[in-house]
Amino acid sequence: MKFRPCIDLHHGKVKQIVGGTLRDDEGSAPAENFVSDLSAQHYAEMYRRDGLTGGHVIKLGPGNEEAARAALAAYPGGLQVGGGVTAATAAEWLERGASHVIVTSWLFDGPALSRSRLDELVAVAGRERVVLDLSCRKRDGDYFVVTDRWQTFTDLKVDRATLEDLGSYCAEFLVHGVDVEGTRVGIDDALVTLLGDCSPVPVTYAGGAAALADLDRVKALGRGRVDLTIGSALDVFGGDIPYADVLAWQAREDAS
Repeated sequence: MKFRPCIDLHHGKVKQIVGGTLRDDEGSAPAENFVSDLSAQHYAEMYRRDGLTGGHVIKLGPGNEEAARAALAAYPGGLQVGGGVTAATAAEWLERGASHVIVTSWLFDGPALSRSRLDELVAVAGRERVVLDLSCRKRDGDYFVVTDRWQTFTDLKVDRATLEDLGSYCAEFLVHGVDVEGTRVGIDDALVTLLGDCSPVPVTYAGGAAALADLDRVKALGRGRVDLTIGSALDVFGGDIPYADVLAWQAREDAS
């Protein structure tokens, strides 16, 4: 299991935003946990220095292209990139240094997953460099993928059948537990357990982490097959968990 670092970008700045509060309406500001004075490049250089791999840069809306490019240039091959990525732009981001492209909303035609778009993406980027973002919310007791900045429910249920099916199209899954994302109330135990039990490919979970112990909790619930991203709770993003302690945890994990 690994700790996966993140760089979330909003209007060109590194931010931590409460999941589900980001809207398409320009007059509606999201709830922000943290806005950094440091650049995306700074965080990418830090992750590179500390040997953290498999992290992601997420562009939350427009105005983030320059910052994303700077982060990738600072850590070529060390970061994935997502947010508005399509088959038409995937190759460009890979050429700019992204290890993988992360795609969600573009793959849907209304509430339905478009197989033709999925095939097109894989043809352009290659399965080994595609990450499918299955970030989801709970409805009627089941998890469903949400798109359009986590505002819109799709018809795609996150369950064993979906994970086994889509695992043949990608190298990894990225799954935000949107109902707890940015809240620091603890991880979504049921979702992590589902991912650990059912995902045929590596999967990174994000959402709700509140303490260093959540790394061990995800390791146990996810059977060592689910990695964890910590955002708002990390001290480098204004939280209480020392980044140095996370690095130490990872070093112990690597040595075990």
